[in-house]
Amino acid sequence: MAAGEEDENQHVRRPSSKQSTRKTIGRTGSRTSATKRTARRVSAPRAMRYATEQLQELLGRAPESVSAVKPTEDGWQADVEVLELERVPTTTSVMATYRVTLDEEGELVAYERTHRYTRGQMDRRS
Repeated sequence: MAAGEEDENQHVRRPSSKQSTRKTIGRTGSRTSATKRTARRVSAPRAMRYATEQLQELLGRAPESVSAVKPTEDGWQADVEVLELERVPTTTSVMATYRVTLDEEGELVAYERTHRYTRGQMDRRS
């Protein structure tokens, strides 16, 4: 085996960035046509990670937690809690709940802010 072949194989085995690693995890198969898909739905824990990672990319703020995740016909829906405005004392900091919609492969399709509240506020909804 030539030295050039080793370098080429090593490059193939090691993704060039963290983002490309995330996008390939959990993907089985490929799209061969517009009508036939062989991709599997990602697991709930992976969907939660993908939701927080992609929402952080868009908002520029680190999500604090995922308060809900559920499967949908087309993928996943997650509610993600984000610190929007930090205040002192921390119980007066402004938080927001974002509803994130992911496709079966864990790619973000849509998001919206559904609720804004102070950290110390109790949820009075039943």
